[in-house]
Amino acid sequence: MSTARRSTPVYSRTESNPFTDQESNTRLEPNSALRSHPTLASATPRHQQLERLPQSSQSSVRGTPASSSRSSTEYNESHFGDLEKSLPIETIPSLRLQILESLSRNHHGEQQDRNYKAQCVELKSSSSSMTDLGETTKSCPKLPIRERLAHFTWAWYTLTMSTGGLALLIRSQPYKFAGLDQIGLAVFILNILLFVLVTSAQVTRFVLFPGTLTRSLTHPREGFFFPTFLLSVATLITCTQRYCVPENPETARATAGLLLGAVRAFFWIYLVLSTAVAIGQYSYVFSAHSFGLQTMMPTWILPIFPVMLSGTIASVIAGTQPPEAGVPIVVAGLTCQGLGIAVAFMMYAHMVGRLMQSGLPNREHRTGLFMCVGPPAFTALAFIGLATGLPENFDHDRDGFVDALVIETMGLVGAGFLWALSLWWFSIAVLAVVQSPPKHFHLAWWAAVFPNTGFILATISVGSAYHNEGILWFSTAASVMLLLTYLFVLYHHVRAVIVQDIMYPGRDEDVEDH
Repeated sequence: MSTARRSTPVYSRTESNPFTDQESNTRLEPNSALRSHPTLASATPRHQQLERLPQSSQSSVRGTPASSSRSSTEYNESHFGDLEKSLPIETIPSLRLQILESLSRNHHGEQQDRNYKAQCVELKSSSSSMTDLGETTKSCPKLPIRERLAHFTWAWYTLTMSTGGLALLIRSQPYKFAGLDQIGLAVFILNILLFVLVTSAQVTRFVLFPGTLTRSLTHPREGFFFPTFLLSVATLITCTQRYCVPENPETARATAGLLLGAVRAFFWIYLVLSTAVAIGQYSYVFSAHSFGLQTMMPTWILPIFPVMLSGTIASVIAGTQPPEAGVPIVVAGLTCQGLGIAVAFMMYAHMVGRLMQSGLPNREHRTGLFMCVGPPAFTALAFIGLATGLPENFDHDRDGFVDALVIETMGLVGAGFLWALSLWWFSIAVLAVVQSPPKHFHLAWWAAVFPNTGFILATISVGSAYHNEGILWFSTAASVMLLLTYLFVLYHHVRAVIVQDIMYPGRDEDVEDH
């Protein structure tokens, strides 16, 4: 990327060529992506346009990995190095042009970043330690909370959906000690508070910065995190059922009839909204964006995730519902679960193709591989839960043959297949992260919590169905490891907010870095 690919000079004067390396005097050719940029592809010569940029911005454009104290090896391991290795050279702009286009995009609505982009919007070097990052952050200007709220992205809901998943996992433990359920209830209440705070901050962002809502939903990176809002709602519904409704169906119908009706209503509303998101968001992505196979990331699965979790919710709430209401919930949940896992399988084909062709993602994005664990794990959980949620005397054909037993057996067999697939993805993700752990926090770290919650819940369901003590003890040990992972990610999340590693211009999901 730092040498010209053909000998024809682009500029007649070296001093007016912004793509000349000041240290190595190497002449660089602008990429074709610059010519097609709506702002820069105008009648004005490129060198005149660049002269209008602030001096600090021009220096950022002229800079090279060497000029920013990064070796070629470190550059190749960075976000842009990973991208440039995976894409054809004629389809991706160089590092200088990527920064230049980022500056140009601010003219289309990100005016609040203009005062800070030239001062402290830096790409994170993969060789920097957390200490180096802290030192870099301290040298950056402290921004007021109002400006930082402009970068409070949809990805923050990964915190609430992970906390809700942890509360659900605590409630489902096969081996309990006194007070464990009370701890889970406290986590559930904490999740409600976090959900209210995150939602309030998100609404504040949209009010203070008009137009941000539309840009966030249509952004090629942040837009894929919008479904995490619905996933957080799903955890609230399931936790409400687990912690507020008695487990015995007869007791629940006798003492919590109003709450059962509310849960049932929220389920149908959630199903409609999640289906609309699954159809609408993918339709928009198909028409508005063009992604190469080499750029495939697990976040592409997220729009189908909420509708898939309709089956998981149904498996939790159907057992205590009246039979006339429970059977439609089971049928709807199974249908949505089938839709979700089918689309996930199509995405898996793209993901495996991307891994085969371009290798593992950059180390800072490898935690996202855990998202692939979720679809088969939650589907296995739903199969077992939906099968056992049918009435014991369920006879669809009214021929005296109890269909509930057959469906339960089929659900258990299918759950075993899907659980194995989930285990395979989990192992791939663990080895990838261990091989090259990420060093700079971003909200995708929470992918190491929520999908794995589904994997452990499915393990508990399979172990309980087979009455296998070994599987149940394995799920208990995995639950402890997940709790430690949650605390580890939570610590770095809080730290990242304090040191301005997130909620800062250029450091969140509202910018494209892969």
